[in-house]
Amino acid sequence: MQGILVWAHRGASAYAPENTLPAFAEAAAMGADGVELDVQLTKDGEIVVIHDENLDRVSNGSGWVKDYTLDQLKGFCYNKARPEWDGPASEAVIPTLKEVYELLAPTGLTVNVELKTGIFLYEGILDKVLELTAACGMEDRVIYSSFNHYSLIQLKGLDPKVRTGMLYSDTLVGAAAYAKERLNVDALHPAVYHLSQAENTKGAFGVHDWKPESGEPSYVDLAHQYGLKTHVWTVDDPQLIRMCAAIGTEAIITNKPDFCRSVLEAM
Repeated sequence: MQGILVWAHRGASAYAPENTLPAFAEAAAMGADGVELDVQLTKDGEIVVIHDENLDRVSNGSGWVKDYTLDQLKGFCYNKARPEWDGPASEAVIPTLKEVYELLAPTGLTVNVELKTGIFLYEGILDKVLELTAACGMEDRVIYSSFNHYSLIQLKGLDPKVRTGMLYSDTLVGAAAYAKERLNVDALHPAVYHLSQAENTKGAFGVHDWKPESGEPSYVDLAHQYGLKTHVWTVDDPQLIRMCAAIGTEAIITNKPDFCRSVLEAM
């Protein structure tokens, strides 16, 4: 199926350590249209790419990202969550956002930068990210998302031209109206279970029971009525990939960009 974008979640994170340069390089090699990544600030104010605020799950380090300098963070290995990865440990290193931009600049891939401001506000992170994106010439290729919706409002205040997407994981009443009228975002970034809006489920979590003949889901259509795109996360199951395609989502965020592409091409 043509026209649906495939974005690699934290890079091709099913195959390489998440949010590392090898994961992003693998995503590009697999033909992904974009990548999704997460940014935080170090103790010395550097923008690094890592999902958890705490180091313990993905590395041999421990404690908060914010309590370490960039040099200290570079000293840890980040393949703990992907121990079967057979690449050199020296490459399983936390990257800066600048390093990711430099890697992906020649590829043309879109970069979905998630601002991890839900637990720590990271003073100055919005200005720093916008300045770096401009300096690297990536302004036309970046969309920002966050679970902290104040951050999305502040981003538009700093630069009305930036593209933003509203991340959320709970079921919201009037999500599209809120996103457009309160946040002025460009896209919804829902979890995949939000898209099961067929008549027989009424938005229940039974996404694996979804069948096209059960009724036309209204979720994406409603987003379109508000001028919003839908970029859904995190979709690795083939039935859910087909569901997202059938209801018209613009982008699928997946840990397996090659597999997702193969499912779409077979439709």
